[in-house]
Amino acid sequence: MRRTAGFLYLLVSLAALLFCWIGPYPLNDLRGGDIPYLLLVMLHAGWGVFLIASGGRYGRRRTFIWIVRVPEILFSCTLLLFLFSYIYALNANMDYVQRFIATGGNLRLARDTSEERIIAWLRHGPLLLGGAGAFIGFRLAYRRRFRELWMGPSAVRTWAFPLVLLSVILAALSFPSFVHLDGLGFLAFVALVPLFVVLRQVSYGWGVFYGVCFGVFFNLILNYWLGPYSLVSLLMTVVLFLVLYVLFMAPALWIFHSVRRGRFLVFPLAWVVFDYLRSVGFLGYPWGFFGLTQYRFLPLIQTAAVTGVWGVSFVVLLVNAGLASAVCSHMALFRRWGETEEPRRCSLGPMYLAVGVLVGCMLLGGLRLAVETYRNPCRQAETVRIALVQQNSDPRKHDYGRTFGALKRLTDRAVREEPDLIAWSETAFVPNIRRWSREDPERYALAALVRDFLAYQRSLNTWLVTGNDDYVFRMDEEGRRVRADYNAAVLFSSQGRRVDTYHKVRLVPFTEHFPYRETMPRVYRLLQEFDVTFWEPGAERRVLEHPRFCFATPICFEDAFPNDVRRFVLAGAEVILNLSNDYWSLTKVEAKQHAIASLFRAVENRRPLLRSTASGLTVFIDPAGRIIRSIPYYREAQMVVDVELPGRGITAYTRFGDWFPWAALVGVGVLLSLSLTVYRRM
Repeated sequence: MRRTAGFLYLLVSLAALLFCWIGPYPLNDLRGGDIPYLLLVMLHAGWGVFLIASGGRYGRRRTFIWIVRVPEILFSCTLLLFLFSYIYALNANMDYVQRFIATGGNLRLARDTSEERIIAWLRHGPLLLGGAGAFIGFRLAYRRRFRELWMGPSAVRTWAFPLVLLSVILAALSFPSFVHLDGLGFLAFVALVPLFVVLRQVSYGWGVFYGVCFGVFFNLILNYWLGPYSLVSLLMTVVLFLVLYVLFMAPALWIFHSVRRGRFLVFPLAWVVFDYLRSVGFLGYPWGFFGLTQYRFLPLIQTAAVTGVWGVSFVVLLVNAGLASAVCSHMALFRRWGETEEPRRCSLGPMYLAVGVLVGCMLLGGLRLAVETYRNPCRQAETVRIALVQQNSDPRKHDYGRTFGALKRLTDRAVREEPDLIAWSETAFVPNIRRWSREDPERYALAALVRDFLAYQRSLNTWLVTGNDDYVFRMDEEGRRVRADYNAAVLFSSQGRRVDTYHKVRLVPFTEHFPYRETMPRVYRLLQEFDVTFWEPGAERRVLEHPRFCFATPICFEDAFPNDVRRFVLAGAEVILNLSNDYWSLTKVEAKQHAIASLFRAVENRRPLLRSTASGLTVFIDPAGRIIRSIPYYREAQMVVDVELPGRGITAYTRFGDWFPWAALVGVGVLLSLSLTVYRRM
């Protein structure tokens, strides 16, 4: 079998090299993106040579284990590179990449997306088929060495990698995806069961490997829409989650193996801590929390008003851990039936506890919704009328005048309903209003466009907030006057006066901001070659004041950060008004994922939330998390909604913040301490 597998690896490696030689990307014209692929081909060929040279005997058990495990490693690397290439093929039709090719020249793309995807299949297909054949072939040929090949705990170790991939697929489908735009949220309660069962049955080292595989593949599939946005974002996401899941799985699995009582609680608690930590700091990226999958389950998500989204994630993770514990208990019972030992009863306590917590949260959430619905039915709450405008264009990609024309056309329709405030999206009006309003419109086209905008805004006789570029001059450490550019939200009064400006505080890492220009100049120059536009982060989270209410304008993905929006509310925001540009992704999936992430900010703080997007999901969400009204994806439209202003009360989450992840960290420490103490006494 070894020699057969060795020849198979050599054959698929030669097929891959042959395609490179006669295909559209010849070996005599290598680019930076070809090097990982050629290295992967060399690894396959080298492993094939090793298998042929090692002969057909089993050898020592340790050698045998590595021989059947290495195909998993090679297959996982091949699958990762294939998915990356396939997702990046989405760029083939986009001006972003053409601009990058003109400046960088390190990568090549076919004439269109379909051709580029075919190339990805042809390049990686032989390696994927060969790896899958070797993986299955070894297990069938050496089935005597794989005790209980199809059933029992040994079967989990035998087929661990496919079980992990099953968890990846179920987890990805539980979120909004290309399969189901609303997401199959019920799958989240069982998605991690195969992974948790594998982590219970395999050794520590392989457990870390499988856990990292899950994290990287899950987040790559979940965030596939980053492909059209930026190669840098896609690449950094893969690298970031590779590192993060190593740092998470290594200690979490060690704690899991060390804890003897309450072991099933380790991963639900540790995963909440992990999600929290990866959402803070410069590299913070709060995407893929399992609690987000339950956005349509209103009774359950009311828990977020106390614990934040972290508590909802914990409930979902706890149910997965309880079910995995029950599965493993059944497998252990099955194993003892074939032995002389008297079979014990199956332990279902963890599963019952998890279901009890889920039912309890649902009942409390349902009770809260009922109380809020029927409390003071005669009270006349104050409302404000807000118009949301979706011009269905990428402001930076399309002609500025054309975009402004669409904004005026849609705004004129909205003004007929006499809104108190009109909201345009992130950078809806691109020319820098502060700068070009000071220039001569007879000399500069952008100055003329800004003059037209200011005149139009005054003619509306109502307040308007729009995304725009902004800048201020400041003194650097050497006393020089330097300009700092910002991604901003600008508020204008009904008389046309510029009232206030909010500068985006949390910028997208590597694609909007890189704070290590001096310490990592090479990385900074490389990012510039990839056509990255850098901004300065804002200094404070300003709450904008309208005569009738106060509102916050988190920009872009700022509304996905729980604590950031909470700080706006503590500063006095009565309404959360997000300004975003989701047009660039050209996919409804990204827009829906972004919207459900922001939905939890309404529940956590009991504040109405509105999103005005260039295109994506322009939506109005009430404080309980209900989607009241929305504009269809990728369509020019406006929406005028009456928003009920909340009282001055704040929720437990708004008052105490992210206390739940810290409590989860304490819980992990308590479990570990108790187990180590008991172990030392034994």
